Amino acid sequence: MSDAKKSWFAWPNRLYVRIYLAVIISLVIGGLLVVTAWRWNAEYRQIGPSLESFAAIAADVLPPAYATNEEQYRALRRWQSRMRADLTLYSAEREVIASIGKPLPPLDDEQTTSGWLGGTPPFYAVKLPDGRWLVGERSERGEGRRRPPPFGFVTTLALIGLVIGIGCYPIVRRLTRRLERLQTSVEALGAGQLSTRIAVEGRDEVASLAASFNRSAARIEALVNAQKTLLANASHELRSPLARIRMAVELTASDAQPEIRDELKRNIAELDQLIDEILLASRLDATADTAQAFTPVDLTALVAEECARISAEFDAELDSDTLELPGDARLLRRMVRNLLENARRYGNGTPINVRLTRTAGNKIVLQVCDGGPGVPAGERENIFEPFYRLSGASEREGGVGLGLSLVRQIARRHGGEVICVGRDEPGSCFEVTLPA
Repeated sequence: MSDAKKSWFAWPNRLYVRIYLAVIISLVIGGLLVVTAWRWNAEYRQIGPSLESFAAIAADVLPPAYATNEEQYRALRRWQSRMRADLTLYSAEREVIASIGKPLPPLDDEQTTSGWLGGTPPFYAVKLPDGRWLVGERSERGEGRRRPPPFGFVTTLALIGLVIGIGCYPIVRRLTRRLERLQTSVEALGAGQLSTRIAVEGRDEVASLAASFNRSAARIEALVNAQKTLLANASHELRSPLARIRMAVELTASDAQPEIRDELKRNIAELDQLIDEILLASRLDATADTAQAFTPVDLTALVAEECARISAEFDAELDSDTLELPGDARLLRRMVRNLLENARRYGNGTPINVRLTRTAGNKIVLQVCDGGPGVPAGERENIFEPFYRLSGASEREGGVGLGLSLVRQIARRHGGEVICVGRDEPGSCFEVTLPA
């Protein structure tokens, strides 16, 4: 089938065509209903071209005022058989002269001109040129009588709008529901759930957009997975040449100058730390969407061991000597060690204070503080980005810019968060909050 034929057969599935046709059909139906309601009310109320014209016709048909009541009754009866209406003729003094059909309400003394009277259905009162009054209502007898409209004109318009609104709701809701599902999927993809896909429904523009989203999400997921795999493999492969370099340095250590030997060892240690942290970061990224089985971890003992390793001051304000939480002991130890190493590296030899507390909201708070130069307020969020260094930081201080990034990844893996808080005294303070 050619592209032109495909386009011709596909146009009813276009979203803009459906919306356009729904609007046109709604307008046509609404217009027909409005015209019908208007004609219904108009034909019910219509007696002739106008009540004044009707009064002139009635004056010619009826006998003069001085005629006997019997003559006026017979004339009124002949006219009533043609009009198929209930009629009552009043004198100028508003006394009943003749009445045909069912009794009509008495003529109000305040009625001075021709017009419509109240009631349901309404009556009309016509003032004749000689002062008499003719009050009438369409009779229930007769084949040609039109029944009064059940609602007024304004009420009919309101009902028409309600019917159109109810009829259009399923069309609009079906469209918006699909768009809402598409929005939810886009937000999930942006939050890092790369396996998110959306069901393709129909053959219109929204369906095409959903299919494009699925293709894009699959491509992004493949690229990110390839990048993670490449990073992990490259970091792992660096282990072998690094081990050979370390062995070569050890073999030539006796012949090399002490300064060169120490510099080589420092560079190898830094390279080893970089590879180790890249491997850990890549593993955390690769398993971010998978559920992990945690085991109980004695966080008090773990923090105490790491503080003793670098002679940091540890203060545990707890109800008991132990504080257990579900987690990965290896990752939690790495998180605490990175915080302590960061405090020792940038604390300029000042004491490192570590506090472990439990809050009223059943949260565990770990604080690691030092007395160094601190972190500017505008940089307290940037330092958690991978490979980010503060302005003026020297590479000889050590560190590769991944330590704090790993701390945040590990904290979030355990359902917590880490922030850098301000202090009244010099130095920096990192606060990790974990669910107990």
